[in-house]
Amino acid sequence: MRFEFPKTLLCIFILSFLSSACMETETFARQDKLGALFKKEGVTIVVTDSGLGGLSIVADAAERLSEHKSFRSVRLVFFNALFSNKGGYNSLRSRSDKIRVFDSALLSLEQRYDPDLVLIGCNTLSVLFPDTDFSRESEVPVKGIVDAGVDMIAQGLREHPESRVIILGTQTTVEEGRHERMLVQKGFLPERIFHQACPDLIPYIERGYDSDETEMLISAYADEALQSLPDPGAPILVSLNCTHYGYSLDLWRKAFLGHGAQPVSFLDPNTRMLDFMFSAETSGRFKDTHVSVEVVSMVKIDQAQQESIGPFLREVSPTTAEALADYRWDPELFEWEPYVKRD
Repeated sequence: MRFEFPKTLLCIFILSFLSSACMETETFARQDKLGALFKKEGVTIVVTDSGLGGLSIVADAAERLSEHKSFRSVRLVFFNALFSNKGGYNSLRSRSDKIRVFDSALLSLEQRYDPDLVLIGCNTLSVLFPDTDFSRESEVPVKGIVDAGVDMIAQGLREHPESRVIILGTQTTVEEGRHERMLVQKGFLPERIFHQACPDLIPYIERGYDSDETEMLISAYADEALQSLPDPGAPILVSLNCTHYGYSLDLWRKAFLGHGAQPVSFLDPNTRMLDFMFSAETSGRFKDTHVSVEVVSMVKIDQAQQESIGPFLREVSPTTAEALADYRWDPELFEWEPYVKRD
């Protein structure tokens, strides 16, 4: 008698396999090379962002690497992947344009700095990265920031079972929906997840993260986000899924409180994305670690931006603040115009 595997069970097995195979995550590109990274004496780590938000990650990395002493020397490079001060990736007309421009920036980054590790300190660019040619062809380990944000949100939702989360981000981050898909794959109901796009906020933060104008805009977005909730009385988590937003954390707190809400937590993944670099096994390999920081940008970083972001960075890492003040302007940093469709 021939045994036949029940068709229902077979279907369940196939669906289960496909589901697990398609689980969306931000794994390291060339993860096998990550272990070799921590065996080196000196490394070059490049942090990239579409603006100056990622400098907060550089500042945190500079201090933590110096304290952790896992390398003899670390060259930290902040590579500003913003291609125009007249409009960044969120202003481009198509997703394919965004991908091509970022791919060009990544290729230049690799050719110029030969990094041992690339950190994408930008949610917008992180959600685009898997579709770049660089993600498939480069041997460089790459880590985006989305995983860190999703992990923080998941932890908060578990700790507060009645809570909902408001995901704040750029238009591209919200439209891509990567955070929600990953949370749903972790078992959280879509009904607990809300989004709020914050167009035009980044340039205001860069020119005055605690200015009256920035405060007004943040207040408007906080109010709009709260209006979307079906039950205003339920506990809420507020997730800052743009690296710039952490600069204005005090204004976010003030805005939600001013609109009658008191979130149980504000989640900022900027620091969390670095945690994988600081295990007990790699701590104290050397007596001291020399950390250098460089900032390079193809768009000019004006005085107002430096005066806004500089003091914030100096409190965390004076070395990073000095690198911003001495940044290198390179208008030929990477090509972008050939990759943008025009009328």
